[in-house]
Amino acid sequence: PKMLRRQRHFLPAKPRRRPPPRPKPSAEPSAPTYTRDVVRRVTNILRDHPWSAARPLLLSLPGLVWDSHVVARVLKTHPPLQKAFLFFRLAASSPTPGAAFRHDRYTYTSMLHLLGEAGRVPAMLHLLAEMLRAGVDPDAATFTTVMHWLARAGDVDAAMRVWEEMRSRRGKCRPTLVSYTACVKILFDAGRAAEGRRVFEEMVAEGLRPSCTTYTVLIEHLADAGKFQATLQIMSDMQDAGVEPDKPLCNILVKKCASAGETSVMTFILQHMKEKGIVLRRPVFLEALEALKASGESPNLLWEVNPHLASEGMEYDPTFSHLSCITDRSTIIYLLASRNWSAIEQMVNELTTRNVKFESHILSDIIQASCANCRPSCGLTVLYYSLRVGSELDRSAYSCLLGQYIRNDSFDLVSKIVERLIKHGCNLGAYLLSVLILRLGSAGHSSYAAHIFGLSPADQNVITYTALMNAYFQAGEVDKALELFSQMITNEISASAGTYEVLIYGLQKAGRKQDSDRYRRERMEMQWHRQYRDKHSPEDSLCDHLFCGFHG
Repeated sequence: PKMLRRQRHFLPAKPRRRPPPRPKPSAEPSAPTYTRDVVRRVTNILRDHPWSAARPLLLSLPGLVWDSHVVARVLKTHPPLQKAFLFFRLAASSPTPGAAFRHDRYTYTSMLHLLGEAGRVPAMLHLLAEMLRAGVDPDAATFTTVMHWLARAGDVDAAMRVWEEMRSRRGKCRPTLVSYTACVKILFDAGRAAEGRRVFEEMVAEGLRPSCTTYTVLIEHLADAGKFQATLQIMSDMQDAGVEPDKPLCNILVKKCASAGETSVMTFILQHMKEKGIVLRRPVFLEALEALKASGESPNLLWEVNPHLASEGMEYDPTFSHLSCITDRSTIIYLLASRNWSAIEQMVNELTTRNVKFESHILSDIIQASCANCRPSCGLTVLYYSLRVGSELDRSAYSCLLGQYIRNDSFDLVSKIVERLIKHGCNLGAYLLSVLILRLGSAGHSSYAAHIFGLSPADQNVITYTALMNAYFQAGEVDKALELFSQMITNEISASAGTYEVLIYGLQKAGRKQDSDRYRRERMEMQWHRQYRDKHSPEDSLCDHLFCGFHG
C-alpha cells in the first residue's frame, strides 16, 4: 500500500538577531568624588579668595552638590563669617538640578552658631525669626545653640525664655541631655543655683542619665562655692553610676583647688589621675606646683602624675633656682592664668632690661595663649625677649604668632619676624617656610615670599621652590616662575609631581597652552621612570602631598 506522507509545513525562517554593540571601554575610569574633598575645596576657596572671585568658582566647582549635608559641613569648618553668610545665601539661590534647594534645621543651626560665636546676637535672632517664617521647625540643637550664645552675651533672661519655648514644644522638640546640661551651666554661672538644681532634677526625672560633662558643670559650681568635700562626693557618685572622671574634669578641679589652696582635695584627685594615667595641662601643672610649694607640701605625687614635665628639669635647673627668678616665674604664671596681657608685656620688657633668662616652654605658652586671645603684640614682645636672651621656643609658638599676623594682613611684619628668627639661628624647617610662602603668595605678596625664600638657603629644596613658583603664578609673574624652575633644575633639584602640577595649572591659567602641554609630557615621562624606583625622598612625598590637586 502506498504510504501517505504528512505534508510538512515549514515556518518562515526567523531573521538572525544581531548582537548588541559592545560598549567601548573607557580609557580611564572616572575617579570617585568624596564629600570631604569637596568640602575642603569649598573651604579653601572661601578662605583664600574675595567673594567676587569665590562666587563663580563655587558655582562651577565640579562635584559640588547643593544639599543640606554639604552646606552644613562647609559651615562647620568655620570659614570667614562674612563669606560664610554669603555662601549660606548662595546655597538657597543656586541652580540645583531637580528641585530648588531649601535650607533645613541643620544648615540654619550651623549658621546660627557662627553668628553667635562671632558675637552677632541681633543677626542670630533675625536669622532664627527668618527660619520660623520659612516654616522650618527648630530642633533641640537649634534652641540649645541660641540659648548658649544669648547667655554668653550676658542676656540670661532671654536664654531662659528660649529654654521655656523649647520645653513648650515637647510634641515636636524634646530637650536633650546636651540641652539640660547647657541650661544648668547657664543658671549656675549666673548665680541662680536653686533654678539650676531644679533643672537638673527635672533632667533626672525625664530619665536622662547625666554624662561626664554634666557632672563637670556640677563639680565646677561646687568648687566655685568652696564646697570641695562635696565635689569628692559627686566624683564618687559618678563613678558608682559608671561614669569615669575624664581629663578636662580633673584639670578643672585641680586648677580650682590650686587657686583656693585646697591641697588635700588636690592630692586625692592626683591619686585618681595616677591610677587612670591622666596628666595635667602645663599651665594647670604650674599652678598646682606653686600651690604645693606655698603650703610646704611635697610635690612628688605631682611629678609622678606628670613625668613628661618632670623630665624638662624645671625644678632642678640651677639657672632658674635663684629666689628672684622663682618670684618672676610665679608672677608670670599668675598673670598668664588671669590673662593679663598688658602686665605680662610690661614685665617681659623689664626682664629684657635685666637680661634675665626664662624657661622656653613658659614663653611658648605665653605666645600661644596671647595669639589665641587676639593679643599678638604680647606674643611679639615675648619673641623679641627670647631672641635677646637666646631661648629657642617651640615651633608651634612661631607658627601661632606668624599665623596671627598673616590673618591680620601684616605681611611686612611677618617678613621682619622671619628674617630676625633666621638671623638668630632659629631653624623653622622647610615645611613651615613653604606654608608661609604659600600664604604670602595667596595674598598676592610674591616679593615678601621671595624674600623669605632667600633668607634660608639651607631649606631651599623642591618644597620651597614649588611654593615660590606658586606665589609667582598667583601674582601673574609667569616668566619669574619659569626662571625659578630652570634655576631649580640647574641646582640639581629634581622636580616632583607637585611641582609639575603647579607649573601646568599656572601656565593653563595664563593661557600658555603650548608650554603647559610640554610640561605635562615631562611629568608623564618623570612618573614613568619613577615607578621603577623603590623609594621616594621625603621632600618629594611632602611636595606631592601639598601641591597635587592644589590650585592656587
